[in-house]
Amino acid sequence: MDQLDAMRAFVRVAELESFTRCAEQTGIPKATLSAAIRRLEERMGTRLLLRTTRRVQLTTDGQLCYARCRELLADMEEFDGLFRQGGQISGQLRVDMPSRMARHLVIPALPDFLAQHPALQLMLSSTDRRVDLVREGFDCVVRVGGLEPSSLVARPLGHYRQINCASAGYLARHGVPRTLGDLAGHRLVHYGPGFGAGQGRSEPGFEYLAAALAGLGIIQMPRVGVESLLAGGELVSILPQWQPPPLPIHALYAHRRQLAPRVQLFIHWLAGLLAAHLGGASEAAAP
Repeated sequence: MDQLDAMRAFVRVAELESFTRCAEQTGIPKATLSAAIRRLEERMGTRLLLRTTRRVQLTTDGQLCYARCRELLADMEEFDGLFRQGGQISGQLRVDMPSRMARHLVIPALPDFLAQHPALQLMLSSTDRRVDLVREGFDCVVRVGGLEPSSLVARPLGHYRQINCASAGYLARHGVPRTLGDLAGHRLVHYGPGFGAGQGRSEPGFEYLAAALAGLGIIQMPRVGVESLLAGGELVSILPQWQPPPLPIHALYAHRRQLAPRVQLFIHWLAGLLAAHLGGASEAAAP
């Protein structure tokens, strides 16, 4: 194997956590895979994989190497196919975003996007924890809410308008608050992203919404994704004159001299999609 082949083997073994499964999928003998990765480790001067009888795991250096290898291999695939594909964007794109955004906005629009770019392979992770973009090998991540200081590049994509709401049943039992002072007699459900969900703020999860629908109290959350519940009367918007501030939405990616065209393409498409549904970045001052 040459160095590129060794990098491909390393990435695949790391993803499958197994030399055996990699050999079965690629048709390359286990001994060949093991020898190639060992030479790669010697070239890098560090251990990349921890090998046990049950599984294969990335070391700390291996995690960094995995992320960089994925970027380099994707760029090489894109370069290699540039003229054969007639200039069409190609390669693998790995993105993470909050589950509510993925479910209500992005996934329904993906068929048209992928039909326009058939050579692009999209791996979409949908989670409400803060992934490590570099260590976990993502090309970009989408985050909702305030950003913590980091070396990542952040591109504003728009804002989520938030509302105060509660279930109709809850309001029937406890009354509809008309002023902020009325909240003293109400139950307020708080969203705690640090409890079992990693650090940092993310989009309110489904359990948070389920608490409101069960009549546990009043919540604050983005309006997108609950329009049908509001229209059907299951949720009721309250205190419209005291709406919480909008939640900013950003695309984050690692700083590089030139962002890969496939990443630029996706971020541009996502910005347009959000603008069509949310009003885009111009909503920064929306009430």
